[in-house]
Amino acid sequence: MKIGNIELGDTPLLLAPMEDVTDPPFRYVCKMFGADLMYTEFISSEGLIRDAAKSVKKLDFDEIERPVGIQIFGHNIDSMVEAAHYAEEAQPDLIDINFGCSVKKVVSKGAGAGILNDIPKMVKMTEAIVKAVKLPVTVKTRLGYDDQHREIVDIAEQLQDTGIKALSIHGRLRTTKYSQPADWTLIGEVTNNPRMHIPIFGNGDITSAETARHLIDTYGVDGLMIGRAVYGNPWIFKEVKHYLTTGQLLKKPDIHERVKIVKIQLQRSVDWKGERTGILEMRKHWGNYFKGYPNFKPFKLRLMSTESHQEVLSIVDEIEQYFSEEGK
Repeated sequence: MKIGNIELGDTPLLLAPMEDVTDPPFRYVCKMFGADLMYTEFISSEGLIRDAAKSVKKLDFDEIERPVGIQIFGHNIDSMVEAAHYAEEAQPDLIDINFGCSVKKVVSKGAGAGILNDIPKMVKMTEAIVKAVKLPVTVKTRLGYDDQHREIVDIAEQLQDTGIKALSIHGRLRTTKYSQPADWTLIGEVTNNPRMHIPIFGNGDITSAETARHLIDTYGVDGLMIGRAVYGNPWIFKEVKHYLTTGQLLKKPDIHERVKIVKIQLQRSVDWKGERTGILEMRKHWGNYFKGYPNFKPFKLRLMSTESHQEVLSIVDEIEQYFSEEGK
């Protein structure tokens, strides 16, 4: 399966772009376990064109991450076109447009999923970006804005007509909370629409290899975009691929494997952001990497209170030893 000239293989698995999660250190470990296509955290078009340090920093990626897409968001068409040019200069493999973010401060400006309130503008913006850049352009969006506007089947056709090369659909409305399950019914309608010829990726509640298999078989998507289930679980890409190929479930990683990957991500985080910031940015991952381990809380409290790389490594070594002995 291809996006433009990018070969992704059969039923590719994509790492969803997630703010403050899918930075280069975490993308690196996801790539280790088989992510076929990854995206940067979403980047503000206004921040990019104004050279805001935080936005520009998000353009960073390692060659080993390829194929990689840079995702941009914004409400102003001219700014989005300029930002797409800026992103293209970083030489990613594709440009992705975020029409899916449901965060209030983004939506209130008519960006992210907020643009689902103005489909003509959404289409016009997409068309302008497709025409402006040489790289393939893809889009991520939702089923619609609210229950009265579940318009993704029509939206998908219009976006395809602009020249985008793939579409990822999150199975929720802008107004749907995460406490409600994703609705894949309309994703299936898009996939099975005879007018559609670009790859369609489904996103939402892909929590396990068995779930992934069920969603592919039931709704016929070309691939999956995995989001929240990767938190502390980059192994999910390997698990899903193994299950799709063999029908067998892989054994969950033991404490030694978890510690090994944690150390890789930690080192890359410190290298990329500096010791203090790198340690602080790792804090959101600790509970996820060791989720389900009893008596982890005292270790987590210590990890959350230190800003020393060496001390973190020492605590992680203690974690490995403690849970190794617990498992005997």
